[in-house]
Amino acid sequence: MNKIIKGDKVIVIAGKDKGKQGQVVRVVGDKIVVEGVNLVKRHQKPNLIRGVEGGVITKEMPLAISNVAILNPETNKADRVGIKLIEGEGKVKRVRFFKSNGSIIGA
Repeated sequence: MNKIIKGDKVIVIAGKDKGKQGQVVRVVGDKIVVEGVNLVKRHQKPNLIRGVEGGVITKEMPLAISNVAILNPETNKADRVGIKLIEGEGKVKRVRFFKSNGSIIGA
């Protein structure tokens, strides 16, 4: 189970975009793409088959997962994530929780 997953609200803690907040769009291995963070300009050739226009486009590039921290909505600060096992109805379920106050993420 990854500690940061798609849909989490994160804050950048290192790099040129330090302090920016955004939502995780995609997780790619040990890198993540955050909405509105790490924007770069790329020159793109037109492709008539795919219907893509040419020109300079702005797109989001992946960040190392170590350069972001999950945002705790209660304190509005960066927080660490832990994983604990909860038993219920004969099954063991793994859940993520904030290390600072112990509240379960997504509950």
